Amino acid sequence: MKLTDLQADVLRISDIYAREHAINRDRDWALLKLQEELGELTAEHLRLTQRARGAADAQALADEAADVLGMLLIYCDRAGVDLNAAMQRKWLSWLNTEA
Repeated sequence: MKLTDLQADVLRISDIYAREHAINRDRDWALLKLQEELGELTAEHLRLTQRARGAADAQALADEAADVLGMLLIYCDRAGVDLNAAMQRKWLSWLNTEA
């Protein structure tokens, strides 16, 4: 799946969620939710690496990673960030320098 297609699907799902819960999803909200989801991912990581209490759950870690990605896609939309172009410029350009 292309990143732009994934982002479009995430935004559609976010629209449904916002309607059902009467949430104004501005850029600040998206950034705060991204931080929240990153905290939940961190908590799962700590449980899996036996540095926090609770049952370790690899599926929960994967779910939280998906939440982080989803919220990043929403934030980038709200902030006007072309994530695809940024990835090409910042990361994928390194592939062009391989010898």
